[in-house]
Order: sequence, then structure tokens, then C-alpha cells
Amino acid sequence: MKTTNKLWIGIAVMVVLSPLGLILPDHLKAGSAWGEWGSEEVKKMVGYVPEGLSKISMLWNAPIPDYAFKGWEEKGLTQLSFAYIISAAIGIVVTGALMMIIGKILFKKKE
Repeated sequence: MKTTNKLWIGIAVMVVLSPLGLILPDHLKAGSAWGEWGSEEVKKMVGYVPEGLSKISMLWNAPIPDYAFKGWEEKGLTQLSFAYIISAAIGIVVTGALMMIIGKILFKKKE
């Protein structure tokens, strides 16, 4: 099997497993997935928002907040898991396309 085929199989497995970050905390009653806290959640956990976090928290807004589509935030775990998978696939396609474009720009064949 070619290395690129193994790579795509590995990526596909990770895409399918991506909802585990949503499912496991829900089943274990652990709250949010570890490390995916917003400034509000950090304030609840530790009592304050670190200065650096408060400075940069409004710098970036995710194109697909919480990995779900608009209006899907309150849907069930099955729909949110599907949204996680779609979000992962979109992220891979966008990242791959950007890398291909950057690669073509940087490594143009000199004519």
C-alpha cells in the first residue's frame, strides 16, 4: 500500500473519531472537552481570566463555532457528532487546498 493511501486512511479514521471529544466528556459528565475553554469557562473554573487570554480572546472568531452549524448548538449528541465530522472534513479540505496553493506559489518551475 502506498504511503499516501495510508495517510488518507489515517486522516479518515481521525475524522470519524473526532466526535469522541464531544461524546466522552458528555458520557463521563466532565463538562467541556479539555483545553477547549473560552474565557467565560476559564473564569468559572479559576475565578479570573488571565490578562493574556483576555487580550487575545476577541482576536479570532471561529468560522464554525463549537464545530456546529448555526442553529445546531442545542440539538442532540448524534447531530452534533455529525457536525463534528463535517467540520473536520471542511477543515481538512480548506487546509489541504491552502497548502497546495502555497506549495505551487513557492515552488514554481522557472521557465
